[in-house]
Amino acid sequence: MIRIFFITMCCTFLVTGCATNNTEISNNNNNSNNTWTNEPVKKPVEVVKPTKDVKVQDDLWERIRLGFDIQDPNLEIIDRHVRQLKSNPAYVDRLLERSSSYLFYIIEEVEARDMPSELALLPFVESAFNPKAVSPVKAAGMWQFMPATGKYFKLDQNIFRDERGDIVKSTRAALDYLQKLYDMFGDWHLALAAYNWGEGSVGRAIARNKSVNLNTDYFSLSMPNETRNYVPKLLAYKRIIEDPAKYGFKLPKVANHPYFVSIPVTQDIDVDKVIQLSEITRERFLDLNPSYYGPVILSGFNQEILLPYGKAELFKKNLSTNKAPLTNWTVVKLDRTDTVDNVASRLNTDADQIRDINKIPKGMKIRAGSTIIIPRHETHRGNVPIELAQNPSLSLEREFVPIPVVMKCKGKKCIAVPSNLANYNSKDNAKVTSASNHQNAVPSKKETNKSSGKSSKSAASNSATSSKSQSKSSTKNKSNNK
Repeated sequence: MIRIFFITMCCTFLVTGCATNNTEISNNNNNSNNTWTNEPVKKPVEVVKPTKDVKVQDDLWERIRLGFDIQDPNLEIIDRHVRQLKSNPAYVDRLLERSSSYLFYIIEEVEARDMPSELALLPFVESAFNPKAVSPVKAAGMWQFMPATGKYFKLDQNIFRDERGDIVKSTRAALDYLQKLYDMFGDWHLALAAYNWGEGSVGRAIARNKSVNLNTDYFSLSMPNETRNYVPKLLAYKRIIEDPAKYGFKLPKVANHPYFVSIPVTQDIDVDKVIQLSEITRERFLDLNPSYYGPVILSGFNQEILLPYGKAELFKKNLSTNKAPLTNWTVVKLDRTDTVDNVASRLNTDADQIRDINKIPKGMKIRAGSTIIIPRHETHRGNVPIELAQNPSLSLEREFVPIPVVMKCKGKKCIAVPSNLANYNSKDNAKVTSASNHQNAVPSKKETNKSSGKSSKSAASNSATSSKSQSKSSTKNKSNNK
């Protein structure tokens, strides 16, 4: 009896053991219901291979390598860019070192969107990982947004700040844009080409190839040289990071944790004050916060400042014990057009200080409705109002100063000559310069030379002679400039 019981129990254990190896079949293959099989799972030989979901403990470069997913064809144009990078190792080393401040945040955003990690390397090509970069065509920031594209992706640009340089906001905007382009073209090579050249240009190039039965992949399209080399440059950096020893490089150590921390701005605070309380250099602060113009950060922007990971807590600690004012500046809106000198007099401040801090050239008037930064006085309490902080503008016009003239006659010919030649028709008066983002408007004004006791015929003669004289002078100046 005992023997029969023992055999029964063994059979029960065997049946239970098989049940633990049951495999659930998902609905991915059009199965309407989950079913089970009693077939034991035949486990293959396990190969330890980390995936994108496994974070490498120490090395951010390894984490980036795990996410590489963009096709890298064996083409001479890519090899050529690799050779160019190999021939300039000092330049590449500088870029690799510079990127270490931003790569952790960027790869976090890339992985959150399940995008290829090659996209985290795109600032190597766009700006050499310089968030303060501005191109000749006014593209700005680490991701090189043009003004209009930046506005489309809600990157504010005004006289106080340019969010195209904001590390966090510009990165999110760039990845949103790249995702939009990938959804449009269904190919990362073409999406990257469109990021550089514009989606309309890429779309037309594809249409041209289709019309003559040619391939429509990136390497088959007719495009400008800059765009033709754009993806190969990115893939060249990818190859170096994928196997640095093969190409003679040694990557800098970049830990797999945040380099910076975001701190909300709840009170107006001077840039100098942030630097003082966080105990960092101005250069380091601006490397992380290049979007701010001027001396003060306004809380009305609903914004944040970035500080190195180890300095954020120090900043909070020093801020909690700080007794001195956080800012020495405020913002006012002018109700009428006036000269800087008159504005300074009304506001009880220095005219040169207003010009310097607001980047207003001499000889310019400030138009009504403009917003300017001025030193804070006892009468200015609290933070700058939200409506002034969020909608600032500065509009200038030329200050008109009449130039007195004298008549110089030689025989029967008389010429009207400015009495102060040094200030007449100077380059400063002829050409108006202003700080970026200032909306300047230069009114057209005619100066009338008054000459009492002269006939109209004489006046016409004087005008013609003066014009001829100025023309000769202009020709002479151009020759000297060459």
